[in-house]
Amino acid sequence: MGLLKNLFGKREPDLGPADLSVLQVDIHSHFIPGIDDGSQNMEQTMELLTAMAELGYRKVITTPHNMADGYKNSPEIILGGLERVRVEIRERGIPMEIDAAAEYYLDHELEQKVLDKKVLTFGKNYVLFELPFISEPTMMLQLIFQMQTMGYRPVLAHPERYQFWHNEFTKYENLKDRGVLFQLNMIALTGAYGPQAKTIAERLIDLGYYELIGSDCHSMNHVEAIKNTLHRPYLHKIIASGKLLNATL
Repeated sequence: MGLLKNLFGKREPDLGPADLSVLQVDIHSHFIPGIDDGSQNMEQTMELLTAMAELGYRKVITTPHNMADGYKNSPEIILGGLERVRVEIRERGIPMEIDAAAEYYLDHELEQKVLDKKVLTFGKNYVLFELPFISEPTMMLQLIFQMQTMGYRPVLAHPERYQFWHNEFTKYENLKDRGVLFQLNMIALTGAYGPQAKTIAERLIDLGYYELIGSDCHSMNHVEAIKNTLHRPYLHKIIASGKLLNATL
């Protein structure tokens, strides 16, 4: 029996499904139709928002991609799309509130957007940003400082996914020391991004490093992945931690 446990690993206890209604608000998703790699049309958006309501959320803050060499989603494009979604929600009577910010890719254009105050925020002037998955940008710390100087509170999207830090945990500690907030992608707890990302996510939860948890939902496949996460002990742990700001948004 001991040999089998060593071969297959320790089985996680089943605590039952976590209650996502405690979070109230989901931060980080791609629900505005046709402007990035998330929902491609209004029908998909309505299906996704209905599913999020059924999961227990009362509000989503959707965050389309914004990047220089990809999805050039200006505040005007995002907010125009947001209003169309709101109209459709009202007409269909879907019990969901929706707001929007953006997921800013840390590239050569982001600094100027910050300086010009042309970034969309949520909550208490939070700015959600992501990094390239290949390597840490040389200008990262400078831009974080610039955000803070301009009165923004930087929120790093899915830090558990950046493989270049998996063997340099001090990088996470340094960012927390600098006041950067962390946002967990919930499905990382199932190993959806690989076993290392799952391990890092669990370690960051143990340390109380996450302030926000998000779905990063793009499609109904993501919704199913969220449902598969509900029984994970570390999802229960982070929800019970008292550290999360979701319900304040």
